[in-house]
Amino acid sequence: MARIRSIHRGPLVHVTGAAIAGQDPRLASKGVIANLRWIAIAVLLTGCGQPAKPPDLPAPIEATTVGVGDVFEIRIVGEDKLPTTFTVAPDGTVDLPFINRIKVAGLEPQEIVEVVRARLIEEQYLTAPSVSIGMKEYKSKKVEVLGMVNKPGSHPLEPGMTLLRAISIAGGFNSIADKGQVTIRRKVEGRIKAVTLSADAILDNEIPDVPLQAGDTINVEQRVF
Repeated sequence: MARIRSIHRGPLVHVTGAAIAGQDPRLASKGVIANLRWIAIAVLLTGCGQPAKPPDLPAPIEATTVGVGDVFEIRIVGEDKLPTTFTVAPDGTVDLPFINRIKVAGLEPQEIVEVVRARLIEEQYLTAPSVSIGMKEYKSKKVEVLGMVNKPGSHPLEPGMTLLRAISIAGGFNSIADKGQVTIRRKVEGRIKAVTLSADAILDNEIPDVPLQAGDTINVEQRVF
């Protein structure tokens, strides 16, 4: 009968890949940790992204000529009982005391003063009138706010109006607006220039608010769900 030889079982030894390659396992562990650190730094840098840049848009051109619907005040020194506030009629004229109806559409405010003075002297109402003018509303100058706002449409341009102010006048962003995709279109040297920016970047003071000019069009995109 054959005798079965007993097999001696020694202690189990765990052999790592590093040990097989002749490398100290402790050094391999340190290398892995270092690699993980670099990966974490790369992920953080990617998440930060590039800082927001102000839009490449020329400074607004101030349009001060008077147009239909504009409201202004004219004062004649020494004639305190006369009406002072006037609105430009659809035909571009206003009806003033003493001199009746004159055409003012397309004129600068100071040009209106000169016309009124000349007419007062011509009609012999006053010999050396002192006339002043002040613009109250430029209703003929408009900006258009379209897209994802609560009140899209044309709105009168206010002195010093900015992008955020125009959106506010248009009722603000609606619930599906993408504040990061706001496009401004402006006529520059006969061509339309369009820039897209983030309203959130303005709200977070990363970039300055954008001053507007008459004729600008703003479009707020819809969020992608």
